[in-house]
Amino acid sequence: MISPSKSYFKHTVYGLRLLFRIYDREDKAIRLPSLKRDAPLPVVLSMKECRQLFKSGKMLKHRILLCLIYSAGLRQKEVRNLQQRDVDFDRMQIHIRKTKYRKERYVPLSPLMAKGLKKYYKAYHPKNYVFNGKDMTSPLSARGVQWAMKEALKTSGIQKDACVHTLRHSYATHLLEFGMDIDTVKSLLGHAHLTTTMVYLHVARISKTDRFSPFDRLYEGLQG
Repeated sequence: MISPSKSYFKHTVYGLRLLFRIYDREDKAIRLPSLKRDAPLPVVLSMKECRQLFKSGKMLKHRILLCLIYSAGLRQKEVRNLQQRDVDFDRMQIHIRKTKYRKERYVPLSPLMAKGLKKYYKAYHPKNYVFNGKDMTSPLSARGVQWAMKEALKTSGIQKDACVHTLRHSYATHLLEFGMDIDTVKSLLGHAHLTTTMVYLHVARISKTDRFSPFDRLYEGLQG
């Protein structure tokens, strides 16, 4: 017997649900199976593509902006709300305050990123926020961040369907590929649940170790 396709199953459920509601049979409509949305895997840039992208920004401000998003795994809103007081050059960390789940966190400040930020500060003299908008008292707009990413992608020649959030996806995936444990990655990303972070295990190219029994390692190195 051939199983129906997802599309056939979905339209059957939708049709029955509508029919039951027309005839005031809400109890039957509720008992129908729920339909989960397809969850596509995130788009991730390779390290080579990241380097291409970061050198493609037309302005120093835009290059530093994109580098900072990737280097700290920031959400778009987080980088826009980032204030200069949140970047601690002495302790080499960044304080993320206004987060999606209102849960503050610290992420490491890359030494290379710190050097780039100081160069940017010297050239642009931003006020309060790390990245100002047209008005020096307000943060860079969401459209401004998106425009910087769009223009850099266009210049870089990268063909992937990438967006600003792709940099965060790439950050998480690359950390896993470098051997960082998933619980630490979850903490750095500020995820509320580990299941959210686990999606990156499906795209990370993690080398597999040879299979072995833990019993073999139990007595490894012991004499006699």
